[in-house]
Amino acid sequence: MALVDSLSPTARPHLAAPFAPSAPSAPSAPSAPATRVPSDQELQRTSRTEQVNRLRAGVLGANDGIVSVAGLAVGVAGATTDIRWLLISGLAALVAGALSMAMGEYVSVSTQRDTDRALIARTRTDLAAQPLREHDHLVEALTETGIPDDVVESVADSLERHDALGAHTRFRHGVEDDAVVSPWGAAITSLVSFAIGGVIPLLAILASPAVWRLPITMAAVVIALGLLGAVSARLGQAQAGRATLRTIAGGLLALLVTYGIGAALGVAIG
Repeated sequence: MALVDSLSPTARPHLAAPFAPSAPSAPSAPSAPATRVPSDQELQRTSRTEQVNRLRAGVLGANDGIVSVAGLAVGVAGATTDIRWLLISGLAALVAGALSMAMGEYVSVSTQRDTDRALIARTRTDLAAQPLREHDHLVEALTETGIPDDVVESVADSLERHDALGAHTRFRHGVEDDAVVSPWGAAITSLVSFAIGGVIPLLAILASPAVWRLPITMAAVVIALGLLGAVSARLGQAQAGRATLRTIAGGLLALLVTYGIGAALGVAIG
């Protein structure tokens, strides 16, 4: 006993350790999000998101260009046969519509981008200030997706270790930091596609004789909308049949209505 008592605690750890009280371990808080380099898969997802956004803007712009320019030109053609008024009204509709579509896309996508970035910034701040509470929110969100209760904690821990900010924004808010798109791409795509779509009916109505203007323009609109539906469906890997028929029917209805209004006004004014 004298030999044992003469040893310092550091010299006999195997004797001192059993008698030392063990402190309860505190739950580890998720680490604050750190800046990291996006992976190749994330970069590809960002590229796909940008492509889908531009495809959407391009399809909408071309469709609006075809229908709106054709509708206005046909409406004017119903009121007058003067080729100068058809040219002036068609060009005015083409320029104003293209600029309006571009500005609308820019404002819309910018608003969505600002909203997403503000949400991401708030999530980053909350993770740094109250990581345990945010962790509980992530667990709740993952549980709602159907992950079993016995593994949801480990899944949440794994996601936070990999990318805490990305996990919280993606699974809790449906927003991905690497998928916030640029509004300029959508605006330029919309402007160009509207101009291309609007040129088709404008050329058809200017190049055709007065007696054939309506049928020729309607045929050009049907062909243009049909090609647009087929191309957009192919790019989006979707079925085009029913959607293309709806688009063609809507375009033809717009032409008939505007031509009828133009013809009625032309008779009333004349």
